[in-house]
Amino acid sequence: MLSVETRHAIDPQTAKTFDTTNLRKHFHVGDIFKDGEIKLIYTHYDRMIVGGAVPAGSPLVLDHVKECGTASILDRRELVVVNIGGDGTVEADATYEMGKGDMLYLGMGAGKITFSGAGRFYILSAPAHHTYPSRLIKIEEAANVTLGSQATSNERTIYQFVHPDVMKACQLVVGMTKLAPGSIWNTMPAHVHDRRMEAYLYFDLPEGQRAFHMMGEPDETRHLVLKNEEGAISPPWSIHSGAGTANYTFIWAMAGDNVDYKDVEVVSMETLR
Repeated sequence: MLSVETRHAIDPQTAKTFDTTNLRKHFHVGDIFKDGEIKLIYTHYDRMIVGGAVPAGSPLVLDHVKECGTASILDRRELVVVNIGGDGTVEADATYEMGKGDMLYLGMGAGKITFSGAGRFYILSAPAHHTYPSRLIKIEEAANVTLGSQATSNERTIYQFVHPDVMKACQLVVGMTKLAPGSIWNTMPAHVHDRRMEAYLYFDLPEGQRAFHMMGEPDETRHLVLKNEEGAISPPWSIHSGAGTANYTFIWAMAGDNVDYKDVEVVSMETLR
């Protein structure tokens, strides 16, 4: 029912030597949504965990994770659940009904987590130093802003859920960006933030379409080709941007030194290579 993969941190000099196979081995996130399973990736980038849980008719319980070194995963961690599927239920310190696009924040000490229903649950977790109240944020309750334009193929709406403007958390900052039809670009011009890592998940990408996730140092870029419900682990030294062969939605999540969404170093178009 539970499987955990560990990913060690890779420095930029080593990443320069990687071919496609090695890039995907270390940075690609795929096959985390399997019926009847919880699949986690424990990363050594700010100890972020990314994963998926798909009950598919039978409840799934997330409790002890050996890699965390505690009796239960939330003993020393906070966790965010995003439902990208049908209606589902998450039970921890209370019972939460989740529709597609809803996010649930579970604070440190919230107990074991039970997933049920028709949901496809994306999981994000980072170490915590303080207990903040658990909170379910429906997509219609999220702060949002529309940016970009059709002329530059990046008209999009950014939904802020676990974010300083919405609620308090220890170090997780999580939101979702939905691109309008005809738009394909996200986070361009690109940026880096050496004080935080980031994780991406692309979904609502039509069958047969692909997202090209851009990564690497600004002057030494690489890319990953991703299908629906796949993502990328982005080290602090890497850009994180993407373009698709169709419009899509993606979840962005950060952990690290601070929760200031604007604490970034913008990369000019002239710098990109």
